Amino acid sequence: MRITAPPTQRIQPAGPVGAYKTYSLSAPRDTLVRAACELVDCAAWRGGWRTLVDEATDLGRGQAAYIRTAARRTYTERRGPTGLTEFLFDSGQRCFAEHRTRPTTFGVRGGDWRRNLGTIRQHTRPGDWVEDFAENQQVIVDRIERG
Repeated sequence: MRITAPPTQRIQPAGPVGAYKTYSLSAPRDTLVRAACELVDCAAWRGGWRTLVDEATDLGRGQAAYIRTAARRTYTERRGPTGLTEFLFDSGQRCFAEHRTRPTTFGVRGGDWRRNLGTIRQHTRPGDWVEDFAENQQVIVDRIERG
């Protein structure tokens, strides 16, 4: 048995193809890339985090030495009641995890479903794409209000 999608129903636009912009989001399938904490909305990046280290062990001494000399993160340090060293890291900085995400393309092109007039802009940040879209919507509202 073959299942087919229903035909696409489109409203015929009132203006010429060049009067329209198409906003699109796309992400390749099965592709992951390294991503910054901010991009993936990492909880540690957003609110800071705490790392407990047992300096009575070789591993703990190595971890503490790395944090103190090479981690390049802002933190405060104190000795906890259990004898563990507690490192409190400030928010807004890269955590120690390696994040991965699917890359997303934020595109704006000229034209509509009738014809692609080419790429106008390829945004790298979602906020820029949203701002572009909102400005375009405002232009449409202003033109409608003018008549």
